[in-house]
Amino acid sequence: MDNKIYVGGFPYSTTEKQLEELFSAYGSVQSARVIIDKFSGRSKGFGFIEMSSSAEAESAIRALDGKEFDGRRLTVNQARPRERRPPFEDRREAMGGSERRRW
Repeated sequence: MDNKIYVGGFPYSTTEKQLEELFSAYGSVQSARVIIDKFSGRSKGFGFIEMSSSAEAESAIRALDGKEFDGRRLTVNQARPRERRPPFEDRREAMGGSERRRW
């Protein structure tokens, strides 16, 4: 098992420090990252935690998945690698879009 954990469903007001404190009860937290929307600058309500060992990560996942945090139910599981997405033009074509421009 990997040491990186996905955490979703937390309130938009949650900080990286709060996530680190929550997970530190299950081991040493190497990093805590809240994902921020690049346009609005607000949290997207999910992030990633990296623990010192896979045993600590597994313990945190078991303990926190489904747990309520600030009125929201957390989703906590092993992080998966980011999927590569084709360029926008290829996705638009696959969805049946046309090359016609609106402007």
